[in-house]
Amino acid sequence: MSSKAKQSQKLLLFRLFGSRLFGIGTLKIREILPFQRLTKLPHSHHAVIGTATFRGAAVPVIDMSAAVGYPALTREEQEKASIIVTDIQRQEIGFLVRGVQQIIETDWKSVMPPPKALGSNAFITGLLDVEGDIIQLLDVELLLARVYPESLETEEVTLSDVQSETLRSLNILLVDDSRVARKQLCDVLDSKGIGYQVTESGDQALQMLMQEHEQGHPIDILVSDIEMPGLDGYELAFNLRDNAQVKQPYIILHTSLNSEMSLSYANQVGANEALTKFDAEELLQAMLRGATQAI
Repeated sequence: MSSKAKQSQKLLLFRLFGSRLFGIGTLKIREILPFQRLTKLPHSHHAVIGTATFRGAAVPVIDMSAAVGYPALTREEQEKASIIVTDIQRQEIGFLVRGVQQIIETDWKSVMPPPKALGSNAFITGLLDVEGDIIQLLDVELLLARVYPESLETEEVTLSDVQSETLRSLNILLVDDSRVARKQLCDVLDSKGIGYQVTESGDQALQMLMQEHEQGHPIDILVSDIEMPGLDGYELAFNLRDNAQVKQPYIILHTSLNSEMSLSYANQVGANEALTKFDAEELLQAMLRGATQAI
């Protein structure tokens, strides 16, 4: 590869409460709609305020302010609000926000990880300084997991004894900045008794890959998120493929976006496979394909 992997990221900025700005990647967004009359959903989470009609289909709408712990929008505020229709984790979800601000362009190297002091309940994956304003990037996966806890349940996948033993013999590294995504990945491997290492950033993953190689037991399979603060999945894959000194792992990149563009770019930077997360069967089958190259 002749040039460093770098893909700009466009973010939609919006307000939930007060003047504080939040952001979400535009690749997640299908459309921005003015508020419309919603159909109530009985027995739903308090933040799910109904369903909207989007291109002939019913899409659940979540009051994002209420979902992350701010006061819910009043009836009067809803009339002036916007619905951001997203395509995440293979489903369309609408998010009601107080006001849409603008779209900006940045890259993941500019995104700072959130302070550890925020704790495990913060719905933030990163912080971005834009002309002195701190933009908080929302952890949409965590938000959805809190609203729909059943989405965290991992379906049972059947592996033969040979397949299970094959995966147990490999050195596997998982990397994802989302706590929810890490749990899903770990649960799948734990259920099959498959060992692994796990980290939350691309920079840490690269260090671990180098250390494991130097200690004589290189990583066989790397499963990495694409969208991460600092060193994202694209650059992690590119840096590995551009380093002839390291035994090359089988690289599986994954994303919550249903985006052909994201998956195509993953292949361009050297990933062996690119998956739209999360599907346990697809993940294990991809690992088994990687095992044939690692053995």
